[in-house]
Amino acid sequence: MFTGIIENLGEVTQLKPDNTNLHITIKSTLASELKIDQSIAHNGVCLTVVDFPTKDHYTVTAIDETLKKSNLADLKVGSLVNLERCLKVGDRLDGHMVQGHVDTTALCEEIRDDNGSWYFRFSHAEGGHFVTVEKGSVCVNGISLTVVDAHPKGFSVAIIPYTYEHTNLHQLQVGQRINVEFDILGKYIARLVKV
Repeated sequence: MFTGIIENLGEVTQLKPDNTNLHITIKSTLASELKIDQSIAHNGVCLTVVDFPTKDHYTVTAIDETLKKSNLADLKVGSLVNLERCLKVGDRLDGHMVQGHVDTTALCEEIRDDNGSWYFRFSHAEGGHFVTVEKGSVCVNGISLTVVDAHPKGFSVAIIPYTYEHTNLHQLQVGQRINVEFDILGKYIARLVKV
């Protein structure tokens, strides 16, 4: 489990295809604190550490299913990735409960400087459990955010300057894909209502 509070930005230094898998090597100051088999969220996708090529680099592997459901297939060498280590029992829950299981990707439709904050509007395919509510939580590229506007095929969020500067949202451009994990409570309620 994660909270959607980004700890660090990692830089992709190597992408190595292996059949339908992709080995992703990341340079990060967190590398020295990680261990083999540890879970870490990359743009909101929970991946397992499998190797340490150097003391400040680690490698994770994304399988085909993950690459199809997330924006990890869009990564290039030099891409910045939002990183969060898994939640420790007893820690404060500053964001919201995030599983690290991306539901879908969404397209960035609008980015607007809003006098000190930033406004982002995203669109996604309509899905039975793709539920957002105004002032509810959503996880965008691993970041716990509050929904400003919600509709069946998209949502918008407002970002404070700190979040904008300390996550990869400052590099996001209109037309790019982001990872979305919808609020787990909303997904369960949507499933129950349809039963």
